[in-house]
Amino acid sequence: MNILRYRTRNRMGLSARCIVLLSLFIIGIFAGCAGKDSGIKAAKDKGVFSWFRSSAAEPPPEPESEVDLSDKAMDYFVQGRYILAGEIFQKVKDRYPFSPYATLSELRLADCKFYMGDYDEAISLYEEFEKLHPTNEAVAYVIFQEGSCYYRLMKGPDRDQTFTHKLIEIYGRLLSRYPDSPYTYEVHKRMAEAKNRLAQHEVVVARWYIRTGQVSQAKNRLETAIDLYPDTSAGAKAASLLK
Repeated sequence: MNILRYRTRNRMGLSARCIVLLSLFIIGIFAGCAGKDSGIKAAKDKGVFSWFRSSAAEPPPEPESEVDLSDKAMDYFVQGRYILAGEIFQKVKDRYPFSPYATLSELRLADCKFYMGDYDEAISLYEEFEKLHPTNEAVAYVIFQEGSCYYRLMKGPDRDQTFTHKLIEIYGRLLSRYPDSPYTYEVHKRMAEAKNRLAQHEVVVARWYIRTGQVSQAKNRLETAIDLYPDTSAGAKAASLLK
């Protein structure tokens, strides 16, 4: 055996095999690249990347105008969906503070709180509206609504009467400033109810004084009911107890 020739043949054989393997490897790379290219092209054709092209081509949506927002909020308001309406009214106030729709939103936001039963917050918003817009045509309504909050907050005759006094104060101001407003009849009706409530309170306290033997204090309370609320049924009751 010719070792030299053997090694040469072996080297040549090895080289040939390497060339074949390398050729196959290179062919595989190009085939893979071609496959990827065709795959990407197919993916593009199928719309896999269409979201990118669409987002790049479409301009960002324009922000809603104060008119659109106000219309949407009023739709919710009419439907009684006061939480959603209030959120949008607040958005109008924040985005367009100098727009007439911001003024409308201030008022309707207070109304949302009122109809949701959040009377303390509603009172605060109605007061703020009157302070910011003292000559607005809605002020009579605003004062009426503020009084309506206190009307719903009034307590029974055996409890503290702070809210009842506030109702009489607010409605008295409404009658003084707007004597011919469309709320006058209802205001007189509620004020009469409030005054009777205050007279009832005096009678309740007077009876407690009588039970505890404090006759002079009871007399003072009954006289207060008669003097301040003479035209109420509770005032008449106080007069009968005083005899």
